[in-house]
Amino acid sequence: MKLKSLILGSVAAAGLSTAGYAADLGVLTSLDVCDALGLSGLTISSDTNCLQISGGVEYEFNWGDYRGDFGVTDTHDAGASLVEAFNVDNDDEDAATGEELDWESQVDTWLRFVGTADSDFGPAKAVIRLESTHETRVHNGVEMTSDDDTGVDETGDDINDQKGLWEIDEAYVSVGDSTVIMAGKKGSIANLGDDEPFNFLGLFGSEAVDDGVAYDIDLDGDAFGVDMDNFDRGGHVIQIVSDLGNGISVGAGLENIDDGNIDWAGTLVGVVSYSGDGITAHVTGMAGGILDGEIDAYAVHAGVTASLDAFRLRAAVAANTDTVTDDTAWNALVSGEATFDIFTIALSGEAAGGTGFDTNYGFGGSIGANVTDGVALNLGGRYYNNENGGDDGYQVAAQLVAAVTETITLTGEVGVYGNIDADTSDFYGAAEAAWAPGGGFTSSLKGEAHQNGAYKVTFNAAKTFE
Repeated sequence: MKLKSLILGSVAAAGLSTAGYAADLGVLTSLDVCDALGLSGLTISSDTNCLQISGGVEYEFNWGDYRGDFGVTDTHDAGASLVEAFNVDNDDEDAATGEELDWESQVDTWLRFVGTADSDFGPAKAVIRLESTHETRVHNGVEMTSDDDTGVDETGDDINDQKGLWEIDEAYVSVGDSTVIMAGKKGSIANLGDDEPFNFLGLFGSEAVDDGVAYDIDLDGDAFGVDMDNFDRGGHVIQIVSDLGNGISVGAGLENIDDGNIDWAGTLVGVVSYSGDGITAHVTGMAGGILDGEIDAYAVHAGVTASLDAFRLRAAVAANTDTVTDDTAWNALVSGEATFDIFTIALSGEAAGGTGFDTNYGFGGSIGANVTDGVALNLGGRYYNNENGGDDGYQVAAQLVAAVTETITLTGEVGVYGNIDADTSDFYGAAEAAWAPGGGFTSSLKGEAHQNGAYKVTFNAAKTFE
């Protein structure tokens, strides 16, 4: 007993002594540095660093006859392309040889490594994200090149010669906690949220600019001669973001430093965001091409969402100005949603315009009902009015979503696209089965067929880990 007590006392004393000594040196006392840093997931730790590893693989296969000439489902030029318009190839010669069929097979892969250590200023990190796309596309019997999406063989590297190449998507360092400094290659700090419509079909113009409002809205394909694609690309950056408390955060950054067009190199980005009390809001301002001493364009994106009990209201606006020509473009959206018992009603409206252009506008609405547990019905429509030479268009659809088990969801949809100016319409139907058995794995199978003869089958499978 005396020996046992002596051993236990010695171990306790050694532990207290080691802890005190470690505290004096300001080092981590945990046996696992990842635990001490509050990091979890798939990790590997050394004495001072925790390495987090995450990644994912997604595969998608499409097959059918869906990439013919644009026709009834095209209201392009309005900022309102009706999805990737489904049109059968009507070329008699291709039809005779069967070469009108289309297919695409794509594997997207990514790996992300984050090495974190403690510092006097907060967590110090090195982040590396690798991504790869392995892709084959055939449209109307023609294998696509990297710059071709029309079915016509164009000059350029064959996409099949670029299979499986790993690229560095992110490579940057950061340090800080409530205030974080970042430098290297990464995405933009620009906040472009709070701008998606609530109705289940969305809006045509919003869909054409990636579901929201865009400062680079393009009314005629080349509105102002201003290339603003890199305004929010990030790229080589120097950034700082800070949480000021009470839901307010701010950020500033010099981005797009590596732009290949030296006239556009360097984008100054500033962001103010708020989140709290049922409200999220932000204002993002950008000035492009500043490294050569001349600002080529300004852009702004702002949005706000207010949630109060059964109601939600959203408003957003984006705009840009070309400092050389003084031309401007703007895009705005408002959307509201109300829930009453089993019903949800949503209304949305959008508008876009600019120097020398009439205002295009659109609106949409939907009503949804939770018929039973796991079964929901959505009815909706949307319309776009083009005042600048394009066609006016509409879509009406009904959708049924049924969770038949905890892991399987079935979705069915029927509807019609219409081109008002051409007085044509295209009825369609679609059905999808989605499977999520857990473990980060998801899969789906979808079929879609159109009145004009177009059809498409899509299979998707994905798995992520962290």
